[in-house]
Amino acid sequence: MGKSAASSFVAGNNGDALTSMPFGDERDFGDAKRGFLGTLSPAIVRNAAGEVVWDGDSYDFLEGDAPDTVHPSLWRQSRLNRIHGLFEVVEGIYQVRGFDLSTVTFVEGDTGVIVIDPLISRETAAAAWTLYRRHRGDRTVKAVIYTHSHVDHFGGVRGIVSQADVDSGAVPVIAPEGFVGHAVSENVYAGTAMTRRAAYMYGAALERGPRGQVGAGLGQTTSTGEVALIVPTLEITRTGETHTIDGLEIEFQLAPGTEAPAEMHFYFPRFRALCMAENATHTLHNLLTLRGALVRDAHVWSRYLTEAIDTFGDRSDVVFASHHWPTWGGDRIHEYLSVQRDLYGYLHDQTLRMLNQGQTGAEIAEGLRLPPALERAWHTHGYYGSVSHNVKAIYQRYMGWFDGNPARLWQHTPSAAATRYVSAMGGIESVIALAQSSSAEGDYRWAATLLDHAVFADPGNEAARSQLADTLEQLGYGSENGTWRNFFLSGATELRSGSFGTPVAATSADLLAQLTVEQFFDALALQIDGPRAWDIRVALDWTFTDSGENYRVTLANGVLVYRKRDAADDADATIRLTRAGLPALVGGSLEGARKAGLTITGAEDAFLSVLSVLSPGDPNFNIVTP
Repeated sequence: MGKSAASSFVAGNNGDALTSMPFGDERDFGDAKRGFLGTLSPAIVRNAAGEVVWDGDSYDFLEGDAPDTVHPSLWRQSRLNRIHGLFEVVEGIYQVRGFDLSTVTFVEGDTGVIVIDPLISRETAAAAWTLYRRHRGDRTVKAVIYTHSHVDHFGGVRGIVSQADVDSGAVPVIAPEGFVGHAVSENVYAGTAMTRRAAYMYGAALERGPRGQVGAGLGQTTSTGEVALIVPTLEITRTGETHTIDGLEIEFQLAPGTEAPAEMHFYFPRFRALCMAENATHTLHNLLTLRGALVRDAHVWSRYLTEAIDTFGDRSDVVFASHHWPTWGGDRIHEYLSVQRDLYGYLHDQTLRMLNQGQTGAEIAEGLRLPPALERAWHTHGYYGSVSHNVKAIYQRYMGWFDGNPARLWQHTPSAAATRYVSAMGGIESVIALAQSSSAEGDYRWAATLLDHAVFADPGNEAARSQLADTLEQLGYGSENGTWRNFFLSGATELRSGSFGTPVAATSADLLAQLTVEQFFDALALQIDGPRAWDIRVALDWTFTDSGENYRVTLANGVLVYRKRDAADDADATIRLTRAGLPALVGGSLEGARKAGLTITGAEDAFLSVLSVLSPGDPNFNIVTP
């Protein structure tokens, strides 16, 4: 938990927000509580070992007016997100909210239930399923739908259905085209770095409270239970595709390249209900999430929302998503979806207009303001994404990292630049004094910049670390954005206490089991330590005995290359295995792969030379210090 109180500057700015924002509009609280049927008490979910994987009660402090250490708009959003339990959306559609970062939806058919997006963890999904059955009866699952390829929308599937249920054909699992490839690659290729940064983004190591983690905007935080994946048995490949499950017709709209590379919306005519996946929620979403990801396309995001309005808007009485609460009524639905559409369209179009006038991403982000009609809606506020980092993402998508100024083309690394800045400013004591003056004037952004240089020039300087921690806390206390707050306060925590590492694993056994052979070789190539491998020349033939696939893999010039081809006599060694051995090899465990059936003929040393130059990711790398 933070050690600082809110400064007079932060407290004053937070107080000003109370008069400049529409706090008199409390419709969201009515919507978030509408249809409440019951919840768990205590709202705590444990795993088989008795460890807590979800604690909804830890947010009980979110009552009353916002303290001066939390932006009042973020306090409001977190109060909404902490409302938990089972809710009736319309008769026949039910949601469990507040049991994870995401929301699970249960749609009742003629004889059973269709489950939409079963949370992150087996344990939280099982708790939600138990709560639903307690109020709605012991119904049978007839299908599972994954709206898109992010883990908070499929990871808890085994808490509701089993692999045997799916293998028997009794429970189809439906997902958009390309789902598995994107779900696996995102968590494997850059998974270590993304998950380390996600610990900052969700405030995983922060204490809950007014000076710590209060939420993440899209939901409160992520659960920490067992993540699984059951592979879809039916992929949706085109907009307009319809399927009937348990007597319910479902009409699908593909929306790839929006909030996820594989994503879809769908409509239930019986209920006049539209599911918007994660493309229309009660916040400005991310175009480039702070944990890291591919830049999302605001232009197509806006266009798919237009298509959804035109296709389903006049037929819908309720729209719901896999985060937050639904919106009811034709006029409100049209307004809600239109404003969401205009939000992403405005950011895209204005960023392009301004970059074509010569402004850089940072300049556009600082100067772009949303029109009043968009600002007035609570669901456009940047609790999860932000105008600032979304504009920079759009700039990056079109122009890359370089802003065109040649003086910025070949800059020093942060540590090298910091040493030079500190020297130019007269030494570290002078830098600290300048930062103190900036903080005293309420200019915490400049103070953080100065102290960042001080810490990177002299990481052991306790005065610099302590003052930077205090400064980051003030920036966090004043942030409307939940993930910005978590980043600032996580940085302060690590400056004071050292790295807390990565509290949540990057991958699960189920995800690794779905690696294609090509993804496995890609993952292997990404771990090759190039300089150590410069002088290695190896040719290996790989035969996958379960699929009959053959690959030639070479390592030369520090680059691992693979291609499909039959085995030949000129290989240094031949490796035979099944796909079950791949997860062990991704982790560099030859013993584990042998247990899974791997055999080597020929020069085993050639194969071992490849393993010897693997350099796995470090889940504890430094972020706020060099």
